[in-house]
Amino acid sequence: MPARQRFRCILLVLAAAVLCCCAAAQQLQPPEDPEDEKKFGLWLDQPVSIPFSASRSLEFEFHERLDEGGSNLFEYFGQVGVAFRLRPWLAITPIYRYARYPGNPTIAYENRLLLSLMFSRPQGKLRPGFRTLIEGRIPDNRIASARLRFRPGIEYTLPLPMTRPPVLVVNNEFFVVPGTNSFAAGGSFTQNRFQTGVRVPLTNFVSVRPYFMEQSVNLPTGWDTNDIFGISLAFKVDISKRPSK
Repeated sequence: MPARQRFRCILLVLAAAVLCCCAAAQQLQPPEDPEDEKKFGLWLDQPVSIPFSASRSLEFEFHERLDEGGSNLFEYFGQVGVAFRLRPWLAITPIYRYARYPGNPTIAYENRLLLSLMFSRPQGKLRPGFRTLIEGRIPDNRIASARLRFRPGIEYTLPLPMTRPPVLVVNNEFFVVPGTNSFAAGGSFTQNRFQTGVRVPLTNFVSVRPYFMEQSVNLPTGWDTNDIFGISLAFKVDISKRPSK
């Protein structure tokens, strides 16, 4: 083989190797967190609480997340946990969550182990609270990672002449990934959610809470902020008052 042809063959082999390496590097890059909204979002929440005693209850939650103006169901999940109220001001809840991401090209589902620590002490009509959520995220085809969520907030029972007055709810949640992240992010402080809404008790066992949320996600290209409107319909099933057979 002439020297010129050998040189061309070497160049072609080197070019192919470079292209393969670039493609492999792109595939190894972590995908975007599927929790990120696109445009205006609509969240639907259905928490269900089943108290067994004054200090223990079974907690179910079902959630649907829609974005792109509320037209695209990009996430839905269910979770179950047992709440232990160790003190009047402290509740601890271990939780398991299973989430699906329909239409997501990189992540189909995610298992999640959570531990919720809720500190709250009512002061008249005012109820300040601080929730810490410890998450272990195990997504489909991705490495597992841990995340911490801190949510200080306040609830205020509006002074209205009603049997069940509405409650103003305001909180802000900070998301921190202390180590390796399963998804691409612009830093350890990965997300912030500011939320305000009004919880309206319909009966002693059913309440509805419309709310507005501003979600900011720290992407590698910078912060992405979207507005979300949500509706939470909460149920409480008191089995302790059921008549015995």
